[in-house]
Amino acid sequence: MKTDRMTKLAVIITCWNYERFVAKAIRSVMTQLRDDCELVVVDDGSTDASWDVITREGVNAFRIENGGARSACLFGLAQTSAPFILFLDADDELLPGSIGKIVANLDEGVAKLQFPLIRINQDGDVISGPTPKLEAFRDRHLIDSVLRTGVYTSPPTSGNVFRRDLCDLLTEVDYENWVDGVTLFAAPFFGDVVSLVEPLGRYRVHGRNDSGLGRLPDPSLLRKEIDRFVHRLDHLRQILGRFEFQRELVEADNAFFYLERSFLLAISEGRRVSMRTVGKLINVLWRGPYPLKFKTEISFFILLTAMLPNKRARRSVAYRFDVGKRTIGGFLRAVLTT
Repeated sequence: MKTDRMTKLAVIITCWNYERFVAKAIRSVMTQLRDDCELVVVDDGSTDASWDVITREGVNAFRIENGGARSACLFGLAQTSAPFILFLDADDELLPGSIGKIVANLDEGVAKLQFPLIRINQDGDVISGPTPKLEAFRDRHLIDSVLRTGVYTSPPTSGNVFRRDLCDLLTEVDYENWVDGVTLFAAPFFGDVVSLVEPLGRYRVHGRNDSGLGRLPDPSLLRKEIDRFVHRLDHLRQILGRFEFQRELVEADNAFFYLERSFLLAISEGRRVSMRTVGKLINVLWRGPYPLKFKTEISFFILLTAMLPNKRARRSVAYRFDVGKRTIGGFLRAVLTT
C-alpha cells in the first residue's frame, strides 16, 4: 500500500500477544489492495511469536517496548499521514470491500464514521449478527445524547474511523489505556458522524477480551468502567470548555450508564440494592433519549434482578451480558431454573 498525498485512510493494527489472530487481521486489509489506504502494524512488545508472524506478512511494521494499547496506537499514528484513522484490533478483521465503502463516505466535514461488526468466536465462526444495530445517518444529532447521558450507541474499537484531529486528543489521556473513549463522545462536537448499517468487519469474542460471554462481569472490571466513565466526562467537559459550548454536560453520577454500572457492581459483589436506588435508576432511564422497547426491557430486567435472591440475580446479570440471542423466555429460564 502506498503512502502519498492521495492517501485518505490509515489502518493501524496494534498487537500484543495475538500470534494466533494477527495475520488474519493484516490480510483482511492487505487483500483489498487500495492505493488510498496505508497500513501500519505495531507490535506492542509481544512475548509470544506475534512479531515473527507480523514480519512474515511483509507489511510496514514496528516493534516497540510494551506500553499498552493507547501508547502503541499513538506510535502508529505518528507513522501515518492520512487524515482518517481506523484502529483495527489485532484479533478483529475487516470484511472484503469494506475499505472502499469507508473511503467513499469520508470528507473533511466528517469527524467519525461508524459501522456494525459481526461477532465471531476464536475459530472464526459467526456467533451473532451485526452489533450494535445502527441507523443510517450523517449529522451531529448525537450531541444531544452525549450531553444528556454521556454516551451513545457505538461499535467496539474496530468499527470506528476517526478524523486525525480527534485522535490528537489521545495525547491528553492519562486515565485509561483505550483509544475509543473520549474520542467517541467528542466526535459529534467536531463534525458530522456518519453511521452505516452494513457490517464491515468481524469482532472476535474469546477468552482474552472483555466481551460478554454469558458470565458474571468481574467486579474489578465494572469498577474500572465506572472510573473511566467519570474521567471521560471530566475530560470531555474540559474539551467543550475550549469551544465555549453553552449547554451543560450531565454530571457522571446522574447519568444512566454510571447508575446502571453501579447497580450491576452491587449485584456482582453480592450486595442488596435498595428500592430507592432502583427507583432513581429507572427514573433516569425513562427520562433519557432511549427507544420505548429498550426502556421497557431494561426496566423489567432491573426490577426483577433487584427482587431476586443474589444467586439468581447474578444469573440475571450474566444472561444480560451473553453474546447470543437473548429473549424473555431465555432470560426467565436462565434465572429461574434450579
